[in-house]
Parts: sequence; structure tokens; C-alpha cells
Amino acid sequence: MNINLNHIIDQVVKDKGINRTVLVEALEAAVLSAANKKYRNTRDLEAQFNDELGEVEIFEFVTVVNEVENSYQEIDISEALEIDPEVEIGDSLGMKMDASSFSRIAAQTAKQVIIQKVREAEREGIFDEFKDRVGELVNGIVRRYERGDLIVDLGRTEALLPHREQVPRENYRQGDRVRAYISDVRMATKGPQIILSRTHPGLLIELFKMEVPEVAEALVEIKAVSREPGSRAKIAVVSNDPDVDPIGACVGMRGARVQNVVSELRGEKIDIINWTPDIARFACSALSPAEVTRVYVDNEEESLEIIVPDDQLSLAIGKKGQNVRLAAKLTGWKIDIVSETRAAEAELDELTGGSSSDDESAETEVATDVFGTMTAKDAIAVIKSAESVEEISGMEEGEKRVTVLRAFEARIVELTELAGTEAAEAAEAAEAAGASEAGENTEE
Repeated sequence: MNINLNHIIDQVVKDKGINRTVLVEALEAAVLSAANKKYRNTRDLEAQFNDELGEVEIFEFVTVVNEVENSYQEIDISEALEIDPEVEIGDSLGMKMDASSFSRIAAQTAKQVIIQKVREAEREGIFDEFKDRVGELVNGIVRRYERGDLIVDLGRTEALLPHREQVPRENYRQGDRVRAYISDVRMATKGPQIILSRTHPGLLIELFKMEVPEVAEALVEIKAVSREPGSRAKIAVVSNDPDVDPIGACVGMRGARVQNVVSELRGEKIDIINWTPDIARFACSALSPAEVTRVYVDNEEESLEIIVPDDQLSLAIGKKGQNVRLAAKLTGWKIDIVSETRAAEAELDELTGGSSSDDESAETEVATDVFGTMTAKDAIAVIKSAESVEEISGMEEGEKRVTVLRAFEARIVELTELAGTEAAEAAEAAEAAGASEAGENTEE
């Protein structure tokens, strides 16, 4: 081999980004493999790369003996002394072989080994480069579609943007630039596989880190994110510096910062709210822009019952339940939205012992000044209609029902107290009558 390999090695190292040592070892292994194949593994051979000559040298090692039994692995002492005057019996003597005598088949074998080693080294290099970049944003160029999956060119390698990780409303053509989130890097049979995502919540966090210096410097921390990709998202932020407003920092001057993020997500609406460890307050903020009347917290079940005004119910739930669904994801708690009217009805049912059910006990008579004497079931029916009370005729329907329910509740309490008073008076009267009768008997 009269070709100086140093220039070729340097060029491959530069183009492929492979470690020089790895490439030199691949060359040595390739030439050694070719030599062993030529001599059918009958000799003790070793390959070494000579940096000065820029070639791989092959050395044959034989043992110095008095009488040769295996000519491939032993050498007579007299011949050995001609090569090295200081050699002794039992020494291992290395002799350089003429590598140029290899056959074309042996050279082809060496070439295949080198190509394989270079590919393996290149794959390992790509895997080592990207395995620690999970969670980062990368820019790439769309190359092609494969069964719905998008192949993205990242420069040194190609990445996969699976169909499930694509936003439904986003369409790409060959040559388009795309920014995506590295969600996973794994070594597959054909080499490293880099999985990208446009739907991962981490994409939103990384975009805000790029647009908001306070987030990048950890002055403002994003505590939670919930997304319905392509439609709407909510992020909860908190400030680690009392002088920094977390929402203002994320929104930016005239909304410039958040608008850049929205543009990158192609119109996805983003709600930015203050994070707080108080789950009730946090849930109220998460349901914005809806207003909340009161919150009932169940710590054991990690669930919340949130009461909202009747006219805020649809706003709190959102289109197809989107608002409450995002709020539940953001808080990590189960959320049940109830209107004030429904909550008042539930309280009334509880107060009257479930009189609105189909039980036979629902036929118990309830007397009130507002509705007269009727069964509890009939009374609740009138309450729900709220048409027989003149005092609230000018109110909206929801306000009518709440007002009547409250009045009915107060009246039941009043009647209960009145019944107790009448019972006590009756008992006193009976006792007095008994005492009077006893006095008359004494006089007789």
C-alpha cells in the first residue's frame, strides 16, 4: 500500500465527524481481516498503522526454536539470528509482511469492513450527540412523508415526526422549515432514531424560554402546562423574584412575546395564569375567564366541586368541555362544575331529606306560607318553575329559582322552629290542665 492514508482519514473525520482513533482502528481491523483471510488464519498476524508513512503495516509473529515443527508459527534459530542478532530461543520475532501482495478479494473485504466500521462509528456518534438533547427544540427541513409520518432533515441525520405527534391543522410541503421538540432518542436496528413532536407540552415551555428572558433565567418559572394542540393551551407561572410580574413578563410589551409563541403554534390560543399552592385559588384561576362563586375541596379524592353563577356555566365548561378539561389537566385534580341553581336544588334536596326523588318518602306534606299545603314533590315542582311568586316576577329565570329556593329553605327552618314551639306550648298546656284537674279532685 503506497497510498498515504493520512489525508483520506483526515477528510473522513472532517466530513463524518468520526473520532480519528476509531477510524484508525477500523483500518487496522480491516487490513488484518483481509490478511487472515488470505492466509486462512494459519499465521499469528498483527496490524499497526504507521502515522509517518500513512499506511497500515502487517507483522507476522513467529517463535524462535531449535527445530521447526510448524513453519507458519515457528522459525529456526539460525534464520532468526540473520534477522535479529540478539534474538534467543523462545523469543517471539515479528517480521513485516508485504501488504501489497493481497489479492483483489482481500482488498474488497478490507473495504467492506472499513465501510461497516465507519457506519457504526457514525451512528454511535449521532446517538451520543442527540441522546442528551431530549427536551430541546431543533430546526429542520421537511424531506418527505412516509405513511403519514414526516421525515425531517436535521443536517447530520434525519428525524421522524410521527403522525400522532403532528397537530391536525398543520400541513407541510417538501422543503418547508419546521421547528419541533425532541421527545425521544433511541438506538434502533438501522441506527439512532430521533423522535420529534409538535404536540408535546414541553414545546410550549421551550418556546417561552426562547421568547421570555425571565423564563430562561429562571426568574419566572412555568409550573404546569396543559394543551389541546392546535386549539388552546393554559400555562401556570410563578415569579421567583418579587419585583417581576410573571404574567406581564410572559405577555410582553403589547403582547409581543406571547404573540410570537402563538404564531409559532399557528394560532393556538394561550391562557397565562398565576400559580399558587392553594388548590382552590389555583383552580379558580385555571377556569378563567369564568367567575367562581365558591369551591368545595375533597383532599382525599383530590376532587373539586366548583359553584359558578348560572350565566357563567357555559363559559366555565367551555366549548365541548375544553375549558374545564384543560383546567383539570393543569391542576391535576378532578373538577366538577355546578351552577348556583343546581347547587341550591341539591342543598334543598338534602335539607328536605331527598324529597325530590321518586321515593315514597317524597310524599311527605310540607306546609309553607308561600306555596300553601302540598307534598314536597309538588312544592319542588313549583319552585323549579318559579312562576307563582309575585315578589320575583321581574327577575331573570335563574335568579328567580335561586331566590325562591333560598326563601323556601328559610321558611322550612322557620316552620321547624315554629313546630317545636307549638309542641312545647301544647305540652305546657297539657301539664297545666293536669295540675288543675288534680287540684279540683283534692277539693272534692
